[in-house]
Amino acid sequence: MTAAANADPAAAGDPPVLAVHGAAGRMGRQLLAVAASQGDRVRGAWVPAGSVLLGRPVGPDWPGLVWARPDRAAAPEVVIDFSRADAFPEILAWCRTHGVALVSGTTGLDAGQRAEMARAAGDVPVLWSANFAIGVAVLGRLAALAGSLLPGWSAAIVEAHHAGKLDAPSGTALALGRVLAQARGATFDEDAVRADPVRGDAGTGFAVVRAGDIVGEHSLMLVGPGERLEIVHRAGDRGVFARGALHAARWLRGRPPGLYRIDDCLDPAPA
Repeated sequence: MTAAANADPAAAGDPPVLAVHGAAGRMGRQLLAVAASQGDRVRGAWVPAGSVLLGRPVGPDWPGLVWARPDRAAAPEVVIDFSRADAFPEILAWCRTHGVALVSGTTGLDAGQRAEMARAAGDVPVLWSANFAIGVAVLGRLAALAGSLLPGWSAAIVEAHHAGKLDAPSGTALALGRVLAQARGATFDEDAVRADPVRGDAGTGFAVVRAGDIVGEHSLMLVGPGERLEIVHRAGDRGVFARGALHAARWLRGRPPGLYRIDDCLDPAPA
């Protein structure tokens, strides 16, 4: 269950002290670049054990910061994780042990890893999302509304990403599928049809494109007799995900333990 999320303990003051896990990856480097441009406080740039980068300077934007392993000496208030599914359990356990909030965009997690994340959220605040673009969070709300109002319509989720993306369908596409299923009063397994989405039933089909350097596109189509509703989100650069994750980290600091969503960050604090 998502924790209540209306209070805003981090609305004012300095940005939180951060560490980035998976910092040398595609998204990790983007996070460091955006954080530097925004004046965020990054004290840890964490890479896997055995990385050739260990001990080397991160770069001119971060004087004195070196690529390192998870270290309590960095004293982060929030860890932002964009790594791989096989590296996720380690950073989750580290945050739980040290009482540090975790924002994670690592996808491809299995049922056991999701269950462990829910258990960890009993001790520390955890915000996980398959996609940190704020527009995608709004897309999720629109999907829930459309699914509840059009329960008998067929649905298709079409997603496109760069050729190097490993998981398919994307975590965002699957998350949208879960939102639709819940809105229809069904389980994801009952509603999802991971095949050609052109069908005559009322389930949700998925289609995947992997090509070139596409950053990320998600299209939700709901099809009824003689009409079609289509909602599309396109990310023009990876900066949108970095900005969303950094916003989530600022929002998460000081929250009580719980499992949060990027969707929670949309709600303003009460007046």
